[in-house]
Amino acid sequence: MPQCGLRMNNVSFLKQWGKKYGIGIIVGLLLSVGFLVMDADRWISVHTLNQKTAKYTVVIDSGHGGVDPGKIGVDGVYEKDINLAIAKQLQKVLERNNCQVIMTREADQGLYEESDTNKKRADMAKRVSIMNGCDADVVVSIHQNSYTDATSRGAQVFYQATSESGKQLAAKIQETLKRDVAPDNRRQIKANADYYLLKNTTSTMVIVECGFLSNLQEAKQLQEAEYQKKVAQAIGMGVLYYLGESGETKQRKEDSNGDENTAGQSGAVWR
Repeated sequence: MPQCGLRMNNVSFLKQWGKKYGIGIIVGLLLSVGFLVMDADRWISVHTLNQKTAKYTVVIDSGHGGVDPGKIGVDGVYEKDINLAIAKQLQKVLERNNCQVIMTREADQGLYEESDTNKKRADMAKRVSIMNGCDADVVVSIHQNSYTDATSRGAQVFYQATSESGKQLAAKIQETLKRDVAPDNRRQIKANADYYLLKNTTSTMVIVECGFLSNLQEAKQLQEAEYQKKVAQAIGMGVLYYLGESGETKQRKEDSNGDENTAGQSGAVWR
């Protein structure tokens, strides 16, 4: 499967070609075969020599929804609404970069039946079913954070404690969030052994906490369309960098003898 993210170490190679043959010629050549895609005000690198087959499958999970609002911000904003807005922007970024995107939800709805007595459990089980049923290369679950300390702020990416591929994906996304959204963000990726989705999803997965709704300033930013787009672009870039550097993700996962922890539900923390 061709890569939808250009390897970072190919940049020096392109520079050498540019010096030898002229940057205009090289850019024209790359555009002709689909290496570069313009996304807003920046170039996003993609590797799409074969447009029909150059696709990774990415599941975007917009946390909460329906009767479950998620965190409620200090100004009354619902986490579920911000999650969905950012998820839709992320979908655009990845689809423009030749990735097949599967959304767990596309409206304000939970993934449960009205007859379910435990809607939260039913909702989470359905999300896992979607994630595991499509053999995804990457799963990204979008969430917002909250804390008793109103000064807490900054995006943070979580991954399953036993997943090396999840750790690598988390590192790429944390890096691009810091670079493109908040250079002063000192938060680091964090392993977690209890989150239900991380424990029960077999694909490489991360949970992205995009910011703190308990911080008034950050809560307001997270409700702004342009800021949501910036966050989504940063997450998308991290995903593309990971895919570009990990090579054939499915094959690597098969060779790893199952590094993902698919433990049962006991002790699970809903997220």
